[in-house]
Amino acid sequence: MFTGIIQAVGHVHQLSERAGGDARVTIAAGGLDLSDVVLGDSIAANGVCLTVVEKTAEHYGVDVSAETFACTVGFAPGEPVNLEKALRLADRLGGHIVSGHVDGVGQVVRFESLGESWRLDIHAPHKLAKYIAAKGSIAVNGASLTVNRIHGEEFSINLIPHTLEHTMFKHLQAGSRVNLEVDMLARYAERLLAYTHQTDKD
Repeated sequence: MFTGIIQAVGHVHQLSERAGGDARVTIAAGGLDLSDVVLGDSIAANGVCLTVVEKTAEHYGVDVSAETFACTVGFAPGEPVNLEKALRLADRLGGHIVSGHVDGVGQVVRFESLGESWRLDIHAPHKLAKYIAAKGSIAVNGASLTVNRIHGEEFSINLIPHTLEHTMFKHLQAGSRVNLEVDMLARYAERLLAYTHQTDKD
């Protein structure tokens, strides 16, 4: 589990393809402290929970499956990635509960300056739009953000300078694709309502 509070920005250092569309991806950790990371630990890269399988002082390696590549973006060599170590029970939950399981890929529609902040508009896949609510939480490339407005399948977020400085969002532009994870509470609420409705019918 994660909080959606980004701890560092790294980049994809190397991608070594393997059979069946899988790959070993080496990530340069940037400012992320790897001294307490051991093999088998989880680190989220652009919102994708991945298991550390090798490590040096400044890099770590993960195995990425063909299925993950099919459902996410952000693993091309040289691409910047938001990084967050897995949540510990003693940590502050500064964002919201993030699983690291990407629900879909959205596309940036607009990214523009609004004085000292920035407006980020994203078009979500149709199947995810129903889970996104104004003033609710959403993880974009692993970062916990608050939805300001939503219109149909497009939602809007305001980014403060601190967020831009400490994430990979500064590299976004119209047309960029981003990993989205909706608030898991919305999914549980949908399941509860669907189950209750079915039970009432039975």
